[in-house]
Amino acid sequence: MEEEIMYDFTRSSPRENTNAEKYTAKKRLFGTEDVLPVWVADMDIDTPSFVFEDIQKRLIHPILGYEEVPKSAFQAQIDWMKNNHDVEFELDDMIYSHSVVASINVAIEAYTNEGDNIIVQTPVYPPFFQSIKRHNREVLENKLVLEENSKYGFDLEDLKSKINERTKMILLCSPHNPVGRVWKKEELTELLDICIKNNIIVFADEIHSDLVYEGNTHISFSSLSQKAKDICITAIGVGKTFNLAGIAMSSVAISNPKLKEKFLETYKKHHFADGSVLSHVAFQSAYTHGKKWLEELKIHLYKNYEMLKKLCEKYPAKVKLTPIEATYLAWIDCRGMNLNDRELKDFFVKKAKLGLNPGLGFGENGLGFMRLNFAVSLEKMEKIINNLEMALDKFDH
Repeated sequence: MEEEIMYDFTRSSPRENTNAEKYTAKKRLFGTEDVLPVWVADMDIDTPSFVFEDIQKRLIHPILGYEEVPKSAFQAQIDWMKNNHDVEFELDDMIYSHSVVASINVAIEAYTNEGDNIIVQTPVYPPFFQSIKRHNREVLENKLVLEENSKYGFDLEDLKSKINERTKMILLCSPHNPVGRVWKKEELTELLDICIKNNIIVFADEIHSDLVYEGNTHISFSSLSQKAKDICITAIGVGKTFNLAGIAMSSVAISNPKLKEKFLETYKKHHFADGSVLSHVAFQSAYTHGKKWLEELKIHLYKNYEMLKKLCEKYPAKVKLTPIEATYLAWIDCRGMNLNDRELKDFFVKKAKLGLNPGLGFGENGLGFMRLNFAVSLEKMEKIINNLEMALDKFDH
């Protein structure tokens, strides 16, 4: 009988004296070193050991030269997507990219012209705005609706009222960062109908698709129908799932040959090449061996979320935790504290000794919210809870 593997997320390796962005940027972002950084979306959890074992095997060979992405790496990803998300891609659909944001920028340049409108559904991941503006395109903001149950939903009537002849693309965040929604099939199908009717291309950022909690199912936009697949560029990767952001490898799946050709025209101008030898190994290893590790990770992450939820429930007049369906990013409603953006950031930095992402960075409707990354070891999560509890207990405004 195969031995049952158990992974321990109680502690994690220290990152303070490494070149980890989360730590090196503390002084610049928060004005102090005396802060626990819980902002950028990588984990203070050790990358799985099987990835390092496969990298070590590759290092037996003494040459690290140019290498194409092996078909086996993309095939491992294709198999993972089929088995875990019921979406099928072919090897010819897959394109290497060093990041989802890089892929977004290529898509904007490939499928739109200066002055065109690109839809974002706010509050949303800040590089969506930045990428659009840097290419001299216009942001078409379709605000999500905050419903009575504190969950967010699409406002498709608002979207339909804003679309015009210059609306060419939507950047779909699915699952959504920062509000933690897993979009249901019915919601995505309604969005698909609007996009088909108005000839809108869908860039589906599905980088958090593996980090979905029990009771929810990620529906890949491309899996809705052949028509969906024909208008969709899907961005996926191992960076968030297996804490491998540092290998700088993700992928883009494009099934429509015309869309793929147009994407590649722009892509080749910027010489993406094929990434690094060790990135290929890590990428394939994660998709080949990672299922059990991910299952246990999600149990741990949800326990961290529940710790934060329990704390917020002690101070309902001050903070409310948005219900989460996916990601490891908590979206905290702090509007009850009656603080402006600067005061709210100062409260977390100076009183709680925590470095979070201010909600305003995710759009105007993020004002009064803060994003906290709870993908940390149990040991570190207990420190976060303790710091925040003491700060909230003393807060009186």
